[in-house]
Amino acid sequence: MEVSILRCSLLFLFAATALADDGQVTFVSELSSKPAQKLSKYGWYGNVRLHRFHVPEETAVARWVFTVTKNHNFNCRQYNVSIYLRWGAPPVINPVGTVFPKDTVWSHPHSLRLPVPVTLQSSTTFNLTSPAAGDWYIAAHLPEDDGRIEQKGFPSCSYFFQPQLSIRKAVDTPVLEQGTILQQTAGPDRSARLKLYIPEFSSSVSVWLNNCSSEDPHSENCSVVLRLGSRALQEEPLSVNCSGTYCSATLPNPPWDMWLQVVVETSNSNRTVTFNIVSNYTVRCKPKSVGLAAGDDYRKLRGNISSLNSTSPKNSSEPVLFSNTSFALTPAPGSACVWNIPVLSEELDVLSVRYTPTSGANISVTNAQPTLLRYPLHTVTTGGTLNFQLALNSTNATLGNGSSVVACLSPWTPVLELNHSVSCRTALFKGYSIHVNTSVPKAVVRLPYPQSATWYLTLQLTCNGTDCGNASVVSVVPEVFVSACVEDCGTYGECRLIRSFTYLYAACSCKAGWSGWGCTDDSKALSISRQVIAALMLTISNLFFIPAIVVAVKRHYITEASVYLYTMFFSTFYHACDQPGVAVMCIMDYDALQYCDFLGSVCSIWVTILCMARIKDTFKYALFMLGALLLALSMQLDRKGLWNMLGPVICALLILVAAWVYRGVKRHHCYPPSWRRWVFFLLPGALCALIAVSVFVFAQTEDNYYYTHSLWHILVAGCVVFLLPPKEKHREASGWTQGFSWTWNWRPRVCGYTLCESGKDELYTVT
Repeated sequence: MEVSILRCSLLFLFAATALADDGQVTFVSELSSKPAQKLSKYGWYGNVRLHRFHVPEETAVARWVFTVTKNHNFNCRQYNVSIYLRWGAPPVINPVGTVFPKDTVWSHPHSLRLPVPVTLQSSTTFNLTSPAAGDWYIAAHLPEDDGRIEQKGFPSCSYFFQPQLSIRKAVDTPVLEQGTILQQTAGPDRSARLKLYIPEFSSSVSVWLNNCSSEDPHSENCSVVLRLGSRALQEEPLSVNCSGTYCSATLPNPPWDMWLQVVVETSNSNRTVTFNIVSNYTVRCKPKSVGLAAGDDYRKLRGNISSLNSTSPKNSSEPVLFSNTSFALTPAPGSACVWNIPVLSEELDVLSVRYTPTSGANISVTNAQPTLLRYPLHTVTTGGTLNFQLALNSTNATLGNGSSVVACLSPWTPVLELNHSVSCRTALFKGYSIHVNTSVPKAVVRLPYPQSATWYLTLQLTCNGTDCGNASVVSVVPEVFVSACVEDCGTYGECRLIRSFTYLYAACSCKAGWSGWGCTDDSKALSISRQVIAALMLTISNLFFIPAIVVAVKRHYITEASVYLYTMFFSTFYHACDQPGVAVMCIMDYDALQYCDFLGSVCSIWVTILCMARIKDTFKYALFMLGALLLALSMQLDRKGLWNMLGPVICALLILVAAWVYRGVKRHHCYPPSWRRWVFFLLPGALCALIAVSVFVFAQTEDNYYYTHSLWHILVAGCVVFLLPPKEKHREASGWTQGFSWTWNWRPRVCGYTLCESGKDELYTVT
């Protein structure tokens, strides 16, 4: 709400209206901001903080302010925050230099480095003139993760990233209509800004400047810079340096169905120029008008395709719209330039869209004119992967040597002519080209995070020379679909959906040392033998609880022994299910195994310390049950929280100290009284516990996890063996330990009665 109020205030505050007779436009300013998010070290794309900003049409200048804030300066290292910008889709990044999957195409986004100084806050700005309209994506992260496992809850240095965007937008930009001459003025402090609309099927657009004059009477010509298009960082507008009274600029294959910015700036810093400007666009072909078709009407429409093509007059100026593989293609009329095939778009799931040509899977391609298919990609699909696969129909035996089917996949506008000399690129945007022939019958291209646009696929048969012989028509199978991840991240990866506010995107989370965009980089991968060894170490190390169970049973601590058995069982099978590679065995749901393992581990510590306190059985078992219930609640709320373990340990130690102080005061000597108990049991057990906690908190990393966590199992199990108190041989008359003795005292037989007395209560039986 505050951001909206601020935006409206700035809208009226910065509105600057120029005089109506000088042809200048009105500018307003707007401001948008995103909340600060905590930065993470880069391990996979899920560690990236992604923000999306919308830049409206007719924006003259966009200015981003990036701010990084530290929570404190204590023990904070100096990092360089990496920031990436991309228009139309999230940036595809590779900060650690991993190998991308085969047939995956990507381009480097624009990146910035923001060093975090000693101060608590640092900021940098990035200005962009004439930015492309639409969604802009900002990604930020800290340097590569060093693999250290940090326990949740311990104090650590946090870095927060917050981006802000302020724009200066024109609200009354003159429209440069085709054939209409406009007189404009460009000065040192203001540029002449116009816009023109590019309709579909435009093959080129041209802009002319004439009658250019300067206010300087001694200058016969004027120097200006003419720019067509917007800046998208990876794609730059067409710029032409003009001198004299006449200048022109031409864009072949301009973007369809879009507004194109036209900016004229003077090259002289202190001179104002006046000129006339006019535009014109050329349309090579225009499709025939058709209506909507669905259900039975759609089937009738497909049935009428043959008659539609056969009845088209030879001298018609309108091209054939549809093609069908059930009949042979005939040459298109003279002015026709493309076979246009409709495509059905079907949403299957989140970030999953399938495109199917309405004429069938097989598409006929000719050498005379290209075949065109269009695939609309909306914003909700830009967080996935665009997959394009082209296969040659196996029945095509007439395709000779040197002949191939060339395909060009391009955004916003198609390439309407494909041959060996024409590259797969339009005026402002790059396309992606593949080809198939008898030697390479199948080709694949994958585009992670494709830009939100209408993508066009152009297919054409090219021959080795001017004559294709018998192969004038070839059948191919184009397959285009959007998936969440590349090949579902393979064997050693997991495709995960990530949400940034309302925007959803997907990324691969790799395991077993594999890395890369599709978890296909095996440079640091664990071998099968190492995976098996790691699994065996983490599972077999839990067997060190067996001595603790035996000691507990032998000393009549049956409840404690059952807790240790529970912990050993679930820790063993949790780590068997938690393995990142192929050596995995899950006896139940992973989440349930993890919950039981964490609960059993903390309960083992809880019952061990309470057992050492030697409190009365009634109190001890009540605390056992109460602690287990509270631990189950805390584990459900925050399973990896620091206080899940620290809280029970502190409470149990307080009870232990109170009980031991009570006994020491009552007996007037230290408790436990035996120095052997202190030297050979309590001190070694405390040392094992201290080493175990140090290894668990400070020494664990992703690389040594198998060794350090196995050592944690061994040390914790050893602590239990050392710290469990011995069996109490004599029951005290009163005090905290009354009723603790497991020794039964039998009294002599009196008058036919046997008196039985235990440490817990007195039982009388008649014999």
